[in-house]
Amino acid sequence: MLVSRPLIAVLFLAVAFVAGLASPPPASAIESAARQALLVEMATGAVLFEKDADELMHPASMSKMMTIYMVFERLRDGRLSLDDALPVSENAWRKGGAKSGGSTMFLDPGSRVKLEDLIHGIIVQSGNDACIVVAEALSGSEEAFAAELAGEARQLGLQDTTLRNATGWPHPEHLTTARDLAILARKTIEDFPDYYHFYTGKVFTYNGIRQTNRNPLLYRDVGADGLKTGHTEASGYGLTASATRGDRRLILVVNGLSSVKERAREAERLMAWGFREFENYALLKAGEMVTDAEVWLGQDPTVPLMIENDLTITLPRKARREMKVTVRFDGPVPAPVRRGTPLATLSVAAPGRDPVEVPLVAGADVEQLGVVGRLGAALRHIVWGQSN
Repeated sequence: MLVSRPLIAVLFLAVAFVAGLASPPPASAIESAARQALLVEMATGAVLFEKDADELMHPASMSKMMTIYMVFERLRDGRLSLDDALPVSENAWRKGGAKSGGSTMFLDPGSRVKLEDLIHGIIVQSGNDACIVVAEALSGSEEAFAAELAGEARQLGLQDTTLRNATGWPHPEHLTTARDLAILARKTIEDFPDYYHFYTGKVFTYNGIRQTNRNPLLYRDVGADGLKTGHTEASGYGLTASATRGDRRLILVVNGLSSVKERAREAERLMAWGFREFENYALLKAGEMVTDAEVWLGQDPTVPLMIENDLTITLPRKARREMKVTVRFDGPVPAPVRRGTPLATLSVAAPGRDPVEVPLVAGADVEQLGVVGRLGAALRHIVWGQSN
């Protein structure tokens, strides 16, 4: 029998009682000029806004985040050092230098460059030459490095991403989605707390040439600390960005915008909207008992239902008073019951949002009654309709 009743919680809350909602708000909530867009709450993974977020698109230099991810990974594992000096090949100079027509760090062929400078050159200056230097040093060639990037992307869960080079240089098969870029940004922030600060750099000078970071949010009072812009004729103007306010962090991906100004305006507007219209609410702490479930033929008549992990929800501020929380399970639960066994589902719903469902587990062991006890319980059930 599926149980869902006041004893085990059908709760209508007049206060914030919330957990990670991963569905978009109604389409009328806000619009965007971007061809593709995604706004995500970092802590809960809640999608605050999306527009064609799973549509394949050209990422341009935003795919350099994957190259940097590979560098950070090797730094963390001790396979690289910031002081390592990597050689600049003729190929890197020709394909990524000023004559190529793309962004460049202005490296000299035949020179050696510290990895720390190359990281700045990739993030701040978006240097294609710096990316190729890294690719050749790590994998022998840019083609081999691109194959490694593709494999790493799959491991990170970027299921719709295909990478053909280290730079984001136009290629018909060099494709990703806004959702995949948001996943990559989130993984970068989570996995590399000791190196993520490189993304905050606003200015870098190399070979006497001073260049500034093209990320427009770094120059606005929105709490931005990364990540990467991109632009080609095919992609339009794009940005993968992250910003913090208090204990919240939002990740934004926009692409297909028409100009530098529109990219800056749209990114700032969507970030401000996300912080203004949504809030995170702590619902339950790991190990907290939520309610009890009746036990059939158990030495104890009930077993506590417990949540295993912290539960925090991202919710539109206007919707929190219309929260509905329900606990459902097939009951009564037959004894014996072992602590940690999944027994129920906690469902949290709000207007315009898909419900969030998390498991509840037994918070204690409940042994089965002996033969005499079971016979007595069966008799009471037959005569009086009692469940135990």
